Amino acid sequence: MSDDIAFNRSFEVPAGRVAQVAPGVRRILAPNPSPFTFTGTCTYIVGRGRVAILDPGPDDPSHIAALLDAVRGETVTHVVVTHTHRDHSPAAPAIVAATGAVTVGEGPHRPARPLHIGEANPLDVSADGLFAPDVVLKDGDAVTGDGWTLRAVATPGHTANHLAFAFPEADLLFSGDHVMAWATSIVAPPDGAMGDYVASLEKLARRTEPVYLPGHGPAVTDAPAFVRKFLDHRRAREAAILRGLERAASIPDLVRGIYIGLDPRLVGAAGLTVLAHLEDLVGRGLVLTQGDAAIDGHFALRR
Repeated sequence: MSDDIAFNRSFEVPAGRVAQVAPGVRRILAPNPSPFTFTGTCTYIVGRGRVAILDPGPDDPSHIAALLDAVRGETVTHVVVTHTHRDHSPAAPAIVAATGAVTVGEGPHRPARPLHIGEANPLDVSADGLFAPDVVLKDGDAVTGDGWTLRAVATPGHTANHLAFAFPEADLLFSGDHVMAWATSIVAPPDGAMGDYVASLEKLARRTEPVYLPGHGPAVTDAPAFVRKFLDHRRAREAAILRGLERAASIPDLVRGIYIGLDPRLVGAAGLTVLAHLEDLVGRGLVLTQGDAAIDGHFALRR
């Protein structure tokens, strides 16, 4: 379970202050703390002189001003986006307007699966539906600059269009919201998909970068082992759901039985994560439900 993961929640970083966090990488924290963003979104400046800004962050004037001040006298060639949640990409237009940079990402926001009849995306409020990258990257594609390379690693799951970016010059990976040191990632249908998320974790577990710089919180160290812990956690959560279905049939009952002591503000997110697991289990034929798997549905083990 997540209790077996050695989370690092020590991150006393002031918003708006530029810090060198790795060779060729500076970080600025956006002032948008919340139960979902931890202390705020981490924006990274990659390179010197001719630079890329990775995950420009929310449309917050103070954050945008801090970013532009940090690159004063430099040329911003690319604005790179790991995924299109509103805490990661909406500052891009202001940065582009001020610098003339091109935007880079996997594509516009989209659900991970077709919406069911009558279904609305509960995370539409979290999605940046306006972002459309100038440069579209698929797995393995790269953008380059003076002394830096950002190579796309397709990691769908948290969102359908999530990319991580390998930075070989420093042997690290920008992991976006897929793997973070402070908490597990939310996977909430139809925005995200658990099967995709686990497959992306398995993909990262085969990589060798020792350090990840995530979208929120401190760096992930000993990253391959940390990713394996995340995989163990997801497998344990799946097993807990299957055990829970011995005595419960609804998502609220499953959440109450599995997430003991959960912050009440996160109950909805926990329900969506359980739904993501159930969608995957129904798709694999291990769990039954009537019609499409839904947040208000009833579920049973296949006997």
